[in-house]
Amino acid sequence: MLKTLPSLVCLFAMWTLNPLFAAEEDKKGKFLGAKETEYPAWFKESFLDLKEDVAEAKNSGKRVMLFFHQDGCPYCNALVERNLSQKDIEEKVRNNFDVIAMNMWGDREVTYINGDHYTEKTLAAALKVQFTPTLIFYDENGKVVLRLNGYRAPQRFTVDLDYVANRKEKDTAYLEFVKANYTPEPSSKAMHEEDFFSQPPYDLTRKAGAKPVAVFFEQKDCPNCDTLHQQVLPDADTRKIIKQFDTIQLDMWSNTPLVTPNGEKTTAREWAKKLDIKYAPSIVVFNEKGEEIIRSEGFFKVFHTQSIFAYVLEGVYKDQPSFQRYLSDRAEHFREQGKDVDIWRLVEEKS
Repeated sequence: MLKTLPSLVCLFAMWTLNPLFAAEEDKKGKFLGAKETEYPAWFKESFLDLKEDVAEAKNSGKRVMLFFHQDGCPYCNALVERNLSQKDIEEKVRNNFDVIAMNMWGDREVTYINGDHYTEKTLAAALKVQFTPTLIFYDENGKVVLRLNGYRAPQRFTVDLDYVANRKEKDTAYLEFVKANYTPEPSSKAMHEEDFFSQPPYDLTRKAGAKPVAVFFEQKDCPNCDTLHQQVLPDADTRKIIKQFDTIQLDMWSNTPLVTPNGEKTTAREWAKKLDIKYAPSIVVFNEKGEEIIRSEGFFKVFHTQSIFAYVLEGVYKDQPSFQRYLSDRAEHFREQGKDVDIWRLVEEKS
């Protein structure tokens, strides 16, 4: 996390008065990749009574989009500067949604749709926001229509917007809509192979002494799967962590038979539907008891992807329910060891 202004003032005073402190700071690794974002002036200036916001949006023929962000988040920056900066996407959002920005660490008071009172950060915790950006779309009755956990590239994001803006949830399932309306850029026709993927038959039931489980839901013709395998997973430290899991890869549209961690016999397609998998690649991580702990269902680079596995492998989730706080602690731990942390790195970008 980036330091706040009071922290910087304190840091400067300690630096000036205590040369030993300054020397210790110089030994720390660098923190790289954070990006500050200027959010659009056309976002709604809300009084944060979300029931009223839903009603006002309905009267205008719109729907509400909650946008959870945090300071320094490069994925939030990408959503604003790559997606919302495009004229057609900006117009689609402005014409169909009232966008309400929420700082997941903020202290503004919020009245949720059901009348319960929160601060921004306690609402984020109640809604289990683990990644930024997280976008939550509500219909005219305050019901969640779609939730996007993490960044989506412009082409896919446009399809997501169309699904909600055109009220398609009334007559088609989200994944079916995406499959019919999203044509990905040219990519690998086959699924990517990794030496840590187990081979069928897939029986994920957990026994005493079993490893935690990681399930990669992917598909063919998937540019983001290409990026994951070609520019994220080649990282040596990440692979070392993943190899400590029982790991399988599933084509999310296939009828590949399997047994889930809780002993249910099903197929990849049916399990993906039951788990509400919305994105390829999605990585769902279970502990050694077969309980789902966290999932990645957006575009993430090396540090975040690696940390998802480490969060479960180290068992930190048992005492720290906030993945974002774990990320901050993990980054600081590396920096104290003199290692640089770049939260926006792909493998090919490493110098």
